[in-house]
Amino acid sequence: MHESRRSVNEGNQRSRVVESAPQRILVTGGAGFIGANLVHFLVRQGCRVTVLDNLASGRLEYLNGLDIEFIRGDILNGTVVQRAVADKDSVVHLAAQTGVPDSLRAPQRDCEVNVLGTLQMLEACREEVQRFAARNKNGRRGGLRFLFSSSNAPLGRQAPPATEDKAPLPISPYGASKLAGEAYCLAYHGAWGLGTVALRFGNVYGPFSKHKGSVVARFFNEIVTGGNLVVDGDGQQTRDFVYVGDLCRAIFLALKSDIAGEVFQVATGTETTVDELVKLVTRVSQSETAVTHGPARQADIRHNYSAIGKIQRLLGWQPEVELEHGLQMTAKWFREWSAAESASNLETAISRVAAPHASH
Repeated sequence: MHESRRSVNEGNQRSRVVESAPQRILVTGGAGFIGANLVHFLVRQGCRVTVLDNLASGRLEYLNGLDIEFIRGDILNGTVVQRAVADKDSVVHLAAQTGVPDSLRAPQRDCEVNVLGTLQMLEACREEVQRFAARNKNGRRGGLRFLFSSSNAPLGRQAPPATEDKAPLPISPYGASKLAGEAYCLAYHGAWGLGTVALRFGNVYGPFSKHKGSVVARFFNEIVTGGNLVVDGDGQQTRDFVYVGDLCRAIFLALKSDIAGEVFQVATGTETTVDELVKLVTRVSQSETAVTHGPARQADIRHNYSAIGKIQRLLGWQPEVELEHGLQMTAKWFREWSAAESASNLETAISRVAAPHASH
């Protein structure tokens, strides 16, 4: 694994991790892939969770059986956002337009959701802190955290490994919008002291991803429906695949920390080609599905993996799930969910994947 250089502030922050976990947490996009996994995880930790989701792509049935508050609404609606943020200890902002292809088709919409939506969330958090201070003359509210989901797309043309200190050079509207979100998080911390952290996710895979178009989810969907595995380009492009359970632990550690105004890479530090991924997916699925190749995707980063030294040092996080084991758990979830859908029995599917984050 490669180590990134330490940030200027790291020496002052590295040991500032508190033990008490926040209890009232808002998860935007909580009915989506990562969001649903995170909500299940937080509920198991005893947190009181509110989900804000417009259900444009998320699935409410992913959250069936959970004791949570659900608000159906959009992050661009200021009134809805203010209601959702009120009295929260932390906000995990996952709601987004999440892919390069969609950003190429509709760059203005990508900007509206990822930039203006993030700004709307940050402003609501700032106002919530101010309202608390006005009601409580003994001091400003402490502990309100804002975690922003980013990716390596802002780095764009930079050679791997992705590190927090490389200059961003995005090559897609999606990368530009995520870079703007990171910048606003840093600005709200610098200007108003808001406890913001940006997490750059690697290629996340795991349960609750049936509706996704990411490469792992697409492959498993193709297997369960009997289609061919279609590889974009020559298959030699590389990615850093991180299991969603490991990602949830990283988010939780960031929520427990008082480190703020920082960006972290959250991945495994391991580079895997798509061709290697195909072999693993077919092996864990015991599938003989045919593999075909299509054209390479426009504005796609060719080689992509992360150095994770900073998050290891400052937050004590370490990926635990090896890729093959994570794919085995993901394959099992896809089989069971698809079988339950075919039998019109989603409750059965959900009960079987109630604990999808196991590392063993």
